[in-house]
Amino acid sequence: MSNESELKHRKSKQTTKSDESKNVTNDESNAKKAPVLTHDDIKRITEEKRKDLGKKLFKRSLKRIGLICVAFFALYTYRWIKTDQSFTAWVTKSDEILNVPFMKRVPCSEDYKSDREQFPKCAPTLCGRLVIDDLINERESAILLTLFKKALMLNPLSANQSASILDLHSGALSYEDKFVNVYGLLRSQKKQQYFTQTEFAVYRQVKDKIHKYIAKQFNIPTNDLYLTSPTFFSKLTELPAKNIHDEYWHLHIDKQTYKSFHYTSLLYLNTYYHHGGFFGGRFVFVDKEANYTIEPKQSRVSVFTSGSENAHFVERVEKGVRYAITISFTCDPQLAIDDPRLLV
Repeated sequence: MSNESELKHRKSKQTTKSDESKNVTNDESNAKKAPVLTHDDIKRITEEKRKDLGKKLFKRSLKRIGLICVAFFALYTYRWIKTDQSFTAWVTKSDEILNVPFMKRVPCSEDYKSDREQFPKCAPTLCGRLVIDDLINERESAILLTLFKKALMLNPLSANQSASILDLHSGALSYEDKFVNVYGLLRSQKKQQYFTQTEFAVYRQVKDKIHKYIAKQFNIPTNDLYLTSPTFFSKLTELPAKNIHDEYWHLHIDKQTYKSFHYTSLLYLNTYYHHGGFFGGRFVFVDKEANYTIEPKQSRVSVFTSGSENAHFVERVEKGVRYAITISFTCDPQLAIDDPRLLV
């Protein structure tokens, strides 16, 4: 029995050695078949992996940048919509004809509290804004534009100013950062009959039409509403402002700027986005819910109560020249001014 066991044990050892020998042979064979990596091979593989990783990181970065741009654009668009809503509420455009005057009532501000006690028949109790196209005709507005351009010719620097003003009542004409007297210039230059009686008559006629229209629309006795200062022509251009007084585009409230104002009117002397007209320079009322924008048009008149219920601004002119007249009215007889007289 012991001999048989020993014989089996020897056979088992021989089998194990045979298997081990086969494994060694296989390993050596596989080692011979496997490619040998040189230094250049390792460098090449490493470079390929680096490029592949770089591409993945680049694509990932592009995705992140794209998401950031989308988010930024969305935020910018949202803020633009919230701060500039003029597209949502057009009062009227320059290519429209208002057969019926536009009217928007707004709640009166507290600006008139003391005025109502002092001027109960005139101080605003109904507040709002109106736009009308058939109050002043084109002949009248054309004559007034001619008058204004003639005055500007007396100032050789007006062509280089972003804003020019003429107060026909006092004769004040903007001259760089100061004012000169247009009637004094006419006398010094010995220019007789430079302005005509017709031009001044049309000016008074236009003023009277607007005066009566405001009195009727706001239920004011005509005799309790007075022309006041400043009433002026304005020329606005795309040129850069040379001083703070030329920066006409800021948001403002007329009654805070001019204490005498109770009712403001504007007569436009040329047309927005028209042959020979201008771009920019639109008039914008700023309300909580939207901006209400008026595109200027020759002979168009806008009227509004002058308090903080009608905060507004004028867009910067982008191209061309915008001409208009501001004609203002007060309830205070002590702040009334007379019609202009032709002085030479």
